[in-house]
This record gives sequence, structure tokens and C-alpha cells, in this order.
Amino acid sequence: MHRSLRLGILAIFLHVASLEAQQGPRWADELPPAPAPPDSIFAVPGMEAPVRWPAPPLDRPPASMRALYVNAWAFGGKRFHELVRLADRTEVNAFVVDVKDDTGYLTYRSQVRTAVEIGANQQLRARDTRERVRIMREHGIFPIARIVVAKDPLLAAKKPLWSVQHVNGGLWRDRLDFAWVDAFNDSIWVYAAELAAEAVRMGFAEVQYDYVRFPDEPESRLASALFPGRRPGETKRQGVTRNLRLLRERTRPIGVPFTIDVFGLTTSARGDMGIGQYWEDLVTTADVVLPMVYPSHYMRGVYNLKHPNSEPYQVIRRAMQDALRRSAPLGETAEIRPYLQAFTLGQPRYTPALVREQIRAAEELGLDSWVLWNPRSAYDPAIFRPKAASLSALPVTDVTSGQ
Repeated sequence: MHRSLRLGILAIFLHVASLEAQQGPRWADELPPAPAPPDSIFAVPGMEAPVRWPAPPLDRPPASMRALYVNAWAFGGKRFHELVRLADRTEVNAFVVDVKDDTGYLTYRSQVRTAVEIGANQQLRARDTRERVRIMREHGIFPIARIVVAKDPLLAAKKPLWSVQHVNGGLWRDRLDFAWVDAFNDSIWVYAAELAAEAVRMGFAEVQYDYVRFPDEPESRLASALFPGRRPGETKRQGVTRNLRLLRERTRPIGVPFTIDVFGLTTSARGDMGIGQYWEDLVTTADVVLPMVYPSHYMRGVYNLKHPNSEPYQVIRRAMQDALRRSAPLGETAEIRPYLQAFTLGQPRYTPALVREQIRAAEELGLDSWVLWNPRSAYDPAIFRPKAASLSALPVTDVTSGQ
């Protein structure tokens, strides 16, 4: 490439980056519409093909995962492009994208037979999923597919024999009137694995299974629930462990880590909390375990804290210390990658500083990989450290060779 052309492209890139840096949204506000083309394509006079900048293509998983949860609507809309630009500028290097969320509907059009049969393709959030995954990889963003397993009201309604039943007939429902599928039934886990294989074929490099558990409901409500898939004498803990092993065996042949999201309290609870999740079982079955240690979800008095939501550093530090302590005597166990709180629920308002305190607590214990959760996928850029790589390290497209 001629020196003048390279300098011209660099000048354009720096100008756009400077403008974007001045337009950061306020905390939790809707992100503004994308001011530039989706994947930072800049036309060069005399060229048929565009130059893509920056272009650090993904060729291996990041050593330390700094991920954002991206809901299906954000992934399929304009916010996706804003988040890509955020990752271009900061330490963010992975997105956890909803492939199947807790509605049961899919983000893209699936060919999996069960999905087609139950109508899971009828509310598509992104019609160009493969292209968006390509953009993520091109920008060095590790693409992770999130698949919800047991909270699937659509599957429950369409496959009642796979579902939690009410003692008086019909489907059992939780406090929010959602039906659940039966976590004792291996068919729901096989369905999740089939969707995972399809997601990997579309370019996702990891699959993260969520709701790998039974409903977290009071015993008084669960007294009316029947689980047809339950084997004689089987406990919920045994049912979850049995089917996690099935899911692991179905996932490993597709060449991605077996990764699961779990309750944050699993790191400290001495029982399965009535949902079937027990820390020692989880970390000896999965490759990566992601405890959802949101300070807002801890009751007063936990870890001797009067108001855990006001002390995010202490909550994360204590929870992760428990996790590491319990994993230590077990030999080779799963990587621990915590989900951290990037949303406000009650007091105080969660500012970038409070989010950063959680990251600090995890990293001080050697846990350099983490995922931030915001249900709207709205993240304040002030949370993140700038990308370490200098501009001089970024590759420049060779317009003469097309490489």
C-alpha cells in the first residue's frame, strides 16, 4: 500500500474514533444509533472492495475473557454495532449472545426438528445471524452462544409430556405464570445440544447453557408439581448431574467447551437449594462454570454484610473465595468465570465504579475472566479499560494483494 493511502485511512479512523469517544451515553441510557457503517468499512477511491478497519481476526480464544451479555434484540438491532465499536476501543473481547432465551424462541431460523415442530422460529430476532457472527470474529470478539435449557414455556406448551405437570392436571406454572419443562427429562437436554451444534456451525466458538436446574420456587408451590421424567428415588441433585453429563457428552464432539451458568449461591450453599445445583457436582462436570454472583441477589446478613448490594467488592471477593476453596481439594476442576452485575436493582444505583469494584475483587483472586450482565445490554463505556494494543500494532489491509 502507498504510504499516502495508508496515512489517509489512518486519519479517517482516528477522526471517527475521536468523535465516538465524545458521544458516550449516560449510565443505562439507550445507546445512540450507529453513526458509522456497521463494521467500520471505509471506501478507498479506485478500489472495488472496501478496506475493513480495524481487522484483528479471531484465531484463538482470549487468554482472559472480558465478555458482555447481549440479548437477542440487541444482537439483531443497531445496538450490536455500538457494542462492536465499544469492544474495538476497550478490553471487551467476547459477547454472550442469546440463541434461545427464556421465552423459548430462537434468535435465528433453526433447522433443528424440534424447533421447527414447536414454532420456535416464529419470532426471529436476527435474520442475519451468520453475518453478525462473522463481524464479531473479524473484530476479534469471541462469539459465545447462550442457550436456556429448563425455562422454556414454548417447549412446555408444545411438548406437554416433556413438561412439569400440575397435580390437578395441565401444566404447572411458577409465580410469574411461566410453564417449565421437566429437568429430569433427557429430551430437553438433547434439544439444547442439537441447538448448540447448529450454533457452532454458524460460527459461535463456545456454548453457554443457562437454567440447568429446577424452578426456584417455594416448597408450598412446588408441592403441586409433578415431574414425569423423574427416575425412581432420584433427587433433583441427581437429576441435574445425570443430565449435565448427558449434555457434556453431546457437546464435546462439536469441539467447544462445556460451559454452564449457575446460581451465585452455589459457591457457599451446603445443599442444592431445591434446584439441583451443588458446587462440587458442577465444577467436576463442566469445563467452565459461571456463578451469577450479583450483589443485589444476596439477602441482608449474608457474609455478615448489612446491605450486600452496597458492598459489591466484599460480596464478589467472599463468594469467589468460597468457590476457590471448595474447588481446591477436588483436583482438576472447571474454570470459574463469574457473572457480575452491571445493572441497578434497588439501592444504590450501579455506577461504573461499583461495577469496577466487582471486577477488581475477582481479578485480585486470579480470576481474570468475567462476564457482565445487563438485561438491556446497555453498558457504560466508563466501566472498561482501554484496549492495550496500540494503533501501530493493528494490521493494515494490503490493497494490492487483497489479503
